[in-house]
Amino acid sequence: MFYAVIDTNVLISALLSKNSTSATVKVYDAIADGLLTPLYHRDILQEYEEVLRRPKFKFSSVRIEKLLNMIIKHGIEVFPHPTGESLVDMDDLIFYEVVMEKRECNSYLVTGNKKHYPVKTFIVTPAEMMAILEKYE
Repeated sequence: MFYAVIDTNVLISALLSKNSTSATVKVYDAIADGLLTPLYHRDILQEYEEVLRRPKFKFSSVRIEKLLNMIIKHGIEVFPHPTGESLVDMDDLIFYEVVMEKRECNSYLVTGNKKHYPVKTFIVTPAEMMAILEKYE
């Protein structure tokens, strides 16, 4: 079982992609198929919803609800402890703290913006996450 905190940019890219073989779409599919268990906190769900509802994306309410329900259905809610970490964008701190809370479960943080986080082996791009999953299939 693999656990991952999914950064908002990965979900946006997956929903916008016209390429069913893109790494972000594969991450989305891995969650839907139960191969990747998303870790979340209510603040993460709130960010997902806020960003997905931005008019520039033109996502339907039905599509947004489907994604949020998938995360909740297949995921695990985490209540992290403060890490004291200082990030480039402090709005990303909840994603980092959730992954840190579940590091003993070999969890990952999947992001398209690795530069927003400390350099750690468990902070991976969607393509790196898929390579990890494929290695254990």
